[in-house]
Amino acid sequence: MSKITEVAQLVEKGKAKLVGAAVQAALDEGCDPIQILNEGMIETMSIVGDKFKNGEIFVPEMLVAARAMKKGVEVLKPHLATGSTGALGKVIIATVAGDLHDIGKNLVAMMIESAGFEVIDLGVDVPAAKVIECYRENPDTKIICLSALLTTTMPALKDTVAALNAEDFRGSIKIMVGGAPITQGFADEIGADGYSDDAASAAVLAKKLAAA
Repeated sequence: MSKITEVAQLVEKGKAKLVGAAVQAALDEGCDPIQILNEGMIETMSIVGDKFKNGEIFVPEMLVAARAMKKGVEVLKPHLATGSTGALGKVIIATVAGDLHDIGKNLVAMMIESAGFEVIDLGVDVPAAKVIECYRENPDTKIICLSALLTTTMPALKDTVAALNAEDFRGSIKIMVGGAPITQGFADEIGADGYSDDAASAAVLAKKLAAA
């Protein structure tokens, strides 16, 4: 079994404690760092995402796999050309004002990062002005992801998207929304570019939007 296959299997099983050593062993054997990242981790996380969508695994398994990948990336980072772990571009993610839920957002952030983006996580209860300010500090951001987990914070999501839509940089970004009460219809109505109902789909959608 190749060292990269071993890394992939450890990531899929969520063996965070063993992944670092396996990545180091693959590097020591002369495996290409980018290949370890792509085949050992990013492709594996996309398989994990598919299994989650098909109901073969659940949130805890997906979280441990993402955590294991993170450990692997830590070992890999010094060996990668700067930026290749965030090769697909920057994504800003936040839970909107008045909403303190972060489990779903964190999962989406991990999956998007696993897909090859650099993620700037603004946390929870984030006002629209803070999202805009963050974009101005990171004008190379491609996607802004906004989450609302309560029906009572859906208006805040709508207001944040409206504020972003009014900005002069709107043409340079894509806006993704999600959260338990959010639907595709609501996303269309408030003027977002994309909606996904789970973290695995969010990563796939982010790739699609970034390439558009």
